[in-house]
Amino acid sequence: MTGDNPSLLTPPVRSEDQSDMTAAKSRVNLGALIDVDQTTIYQRCGKRLIDATLSFVALLVLCPLFAVVGIIIKCTSPGPVLYWQDRVGRAGRIFKIAKFRSMVVGADQKGLGITISGDARVTRVGGFLRKSKIDEFPQLWNVLKGEMSLVGPRPELSQYVAAYTPEQRLVLQVRPGITDPASIRYRHEEAVLATSQNPDEFYRGVILPDKLAINSEYIREISAYSDIKCVIHTMTSLFKQPTILSSEQISGDSARSADLSAEKKLRT
Repeated sequence: MTGDNPSLLTPPVRSEDQSDMTAAKSRVNLGALIDVDQTTIYQRCGKRLIDATLSFVALLVLCPLFAVVGIIIKCTSPGPVLYWQDRVGRAGRIFKIAKFRSMVVGADQKGLGITISGDARVTRVGGFLRKSKIDEFPQLWNVLKGEMSLVGPRPELSQYVAAYTPEQRLVLQVRPGITDPASIRYRHEEAVLATSQNPDEFYRGVILPDKLAINSEYIREISAYSDIKCVIHTMTSLFKQPTILSSEQISGDSARSADLSAEKKLRT
């Protein structure tokens, strides 16, 4: 998708969207949040210290790559280099997430909030950026600012968050991340959605609840080990031969996971 300003550090201000954003924010903030105990030194300050240090170093190291990607985007598709999009962060706060633009200008006005394989809005270069996850690299800036973490639940659009149950709102208690355990499971989410007759309904009813359940488990057991493990699995998943499940298979797996989770709660 796209934005109106190619600057890396200054997201565009769209005055016509302010009322909609305010309304969305008020919906997102409704309801009580479930507290997460931040008991370890890593959870209280170590995680943030590592995020800030690594994101700063990574931004410096990746500057040449950013310049090359920016030039390629500019030369192959009209529009800005970066796309800034409103996402829901910690405690329901709205923030601007940064991405390399991988879609045509105005894509967010021409379709769903999700993307499926073969989406006509994706540019030729954008397809590679999305597949390789290079389009997510500018989010290191969000990490440096403290809006995101290297590892944490992926931030969602406000229209999806507004429908969260109290239990699902657990993910809003921590900073969202560039990667998370659910992102690894749904590495090829766009291809899965393409097998569904109603991608948006399938995402809302099956994939998103499964993602939230996976990330809720992660949040309750955050540690340096779990974060390192997630980063390693994320990196190795980029080089593995994809195993793309159909929407029917995902539905069956999600139902079984829900049953196991319910049994676990009963036992405890």
